[in-house]
Amino acid sequence: MFDKYKKLEISQEELAVIEAALHTQSKILNVQASAGGSAARSRLNEVKRVLAHVSQHRAPDTEPCRKPTAGWFGMSRIFG
Repeated sequence: MFDKYKKLEISQEELAVIEAALHTQSKILNVQASAGGSAARSRLNEVKRVLAHVSQHRAPDTEPCRKPTAGWFGMSRIFG
């Protein structure tokens, strides 16, 4: 039998470009679907499914950059 999936080797940078393009496509389809396009709604669901799949296979980001003045603790430094 034939395999349903084929393996593709791409870099993390290429995967980031694909993910960004899918986010843009999702926004466009969301606007079209809200205007009443049923075809856009089904396509939006497909794009969201693929986007979730791509997000799962992306390498985990390094430790997020956190500023010491961000959030509640930054606010508490201002007040006391």
